[in-house]
Amino acid sequence: MSIATLNPERVWKHFYALTQIPRPSKHEQKAVEFAAKFGKDLGLETITDEVGNVIIRKPATKGMENRKGIILQGHLDMVPQKNSDKVHDFEKDPIETYVDGEWVKAKGTTLGGDNGIGLAMAMAVLEAKDLEHGPVEALFTVDEETGMTGAVALKPGILKGDILINLDSEDEGELCVGCAGGLDGTFTFKYKEESVPAGYEAYKLSVTGLKGGHSGMDIVLGRGNANKILFRALHLLEQYGVRLGSIDGGSLRNAIPREAFAVFTAPAGKAADIKQTVETLFKLAAAELSATDEGLKMVVEPVAAPASVMDEKTQKNLIRAVYACPNGVMRMSDSLPIVETSTNLAIVRSNAGAVTISCLLRSSVDSAKEDLADMMASVFTLAGAEIKFTGGYPGWKPNPSSLILKEMKAVYKKLYGVEPKVSAVHAGLECGLLGGAYPNLDMISCGPTIRFPHSPDEQLNIATVDKCWKFLVETLKNAPSK
Repeated sequence: MSIATLNPERVWKHFYALTQIPRPSKHEQKAVEFAAKFGKDLGLETITDEVGNVIIRKPATKGMENRKGIILQGHLDMVPQKNSDKVHDFEKDPIETYVDGEWVKAKGTTLGGDNGIGLAMAMAVLEAKDLEHGPVEALFTVDEETGMTGAVALKPGILKGDILINLDSEDEGELCVGCAGGLDGTFTFKYKEESVPAGYEAYKLSVTGLKGGHSGMDIVLGRGNANKILFRALHLLEQYGVRLGSIDGGSLRNAIPREAFAVFTAPAGKAADIKQTVETLFKLAAAELSATDEGLKMVVEPVAAPASVMDEKTQKNLIRAVYACPNGVMRMSDSLPIVETSTNLAIVRSNAGAVTISCLLRSSVDSAKEDLADMMASVFTLAGAEIKFTGGYPGWKPNPSSLILKEMKAVYKKLYGVEPKVSAVHAGLECGLLGGAYPNLDMISCGPTIRFPHSPDEQLNIATVDKCWKFLVETLKNAPSK
């Protein structure tokens, strides 16, 4: 069945339309054009700013003109992740969706529920002629997943609303009132390319089968990091005199790496030792991850010799630095049952005489984020790497006096008979940046239930979309007065 006919159809038809538009981060121009055309075709005031953010304004319905203006906000881009055996071009191909019981999923790729379903609900509000609401603005930003450049570039004064409802949360029944800040760490080793020593044989080591996931929301789940496992193996294999030819692990800063590969050479006659060492480590790592990431695979196999290998000094420093690099949860929050500080060893890749290591650091405490950056810099400084930290963005501090929080708690209890959970998330939401440009905005975040975002296992719960939609409609109807 087509997901476009799911209930509520007025939401799902827009989500389906978005799945047909290629929109990976930094390549979302078609989605920008789609959103702008949507607003203009409805006869609504539509603005596309210099970076591609789209703002659509809908006037209040009759009798609701005295309500505070509400901004419905989401991001146009999606994380492009796919299984290695899936043929898919995220810049050209639509997402293939299907219904699996209570969930909507994609065939071998990310679904784009993060944040397509939030956009779809905002579009349904803009299109509807039977809802009661005050002044409404939809803010669709670009490039949230790889730098939040849309939110960073949004100019003060362009938005008119008083309340911002971010539709990018992933647990129905929860109201998010705060989030972690982030920082990108990049560490680069430059190396000399040397000829493969005479009498050496070449091998490829593959680490695959891991679940991956969102480097903020899923970091607490204890899943395997393919880069860490790969370098744990290389550390053990150094005893056999291996020489690295190339490294390729992970693909996105904000996705826990599911796969990592290394091509290396070793003196002839070491094949049995290498195979046994990898097999022994595989059994250990599989046992360690048996409760959280049971699909681990490790394979070492003969391959053609690489064109060159890395000089021994740089190789030694690289292996030790990556093996020692912090990864995962660093500290849990003292006030909420969430992660406070974490880091994701996301990408390790060699190319043209350099190896680049990319990490995403997160924390709801700025000083802890800075301390973690200093800790990682210390490791890579000792190893002789070039170090750069960029793309820092602030967290979002909860506001206990929020009027929209009070109103949405009351609305949810009236609809569903229970209090919604109020929480903060260990992920980067655009609220922190938007609050910087618009310090008087009353902000909150909500959304239907999404599991395993940023991975090909991403899935969107059907029933919670209907619950979230009804909640949003009733919230608009009960918006605070000016």
